[in-house]
Amino acid sequence: MPFPVRFHHVGLSVADLDAQRRWYADALGFTEVVEEFEVPEAGVRTAVLRTADGTRIELIERAGSARTETFTDPMDVLRAQGYGHWALEVGDLDDAFARLTGAGAEPVWPPADAVQPGARFGYVKDPEGNLIELIQPAAS
Repeated sequence: MPFPVRFHHVGLSVADLDAQRRWYADALGFTEVVEEFEVPEAGVRTAVLRTADGTRIELIERAGSARTETFTDPMDVLRAQGYGHWALEVGDLDDAFARLTGAGAEPVWPPADAVQPGARFGYVKDPEGNLIELIQPAAS
């Protein structure tokens, strides 16, 4: 029998913790610091950030880490198994897409109709190239 689950956070390995913390705070509202810790012997620093509505992201910097693969669109991510992107629900996709690209996100797929009738989606990359899907649900 299944047990109850609820989303807690997504973890993202980053090259520059301080720069990514600023971008996620300024661009997406991840301003509350829930937790920070370091593991000096492993060269690891982390910060768990939260938005006003409770959405969390853990940014993890490890000395010597490197991006192993790059991609030009969301379909390229599917060449490797594992997490390819994370998705955020937004109220106004066009506004969110414009604000994020104005804040330094790279446009990947512009806003378009989704499979679900009335819903829309788009993709951007954060300043380090991590893929974020933006989803505007269908009006209820």
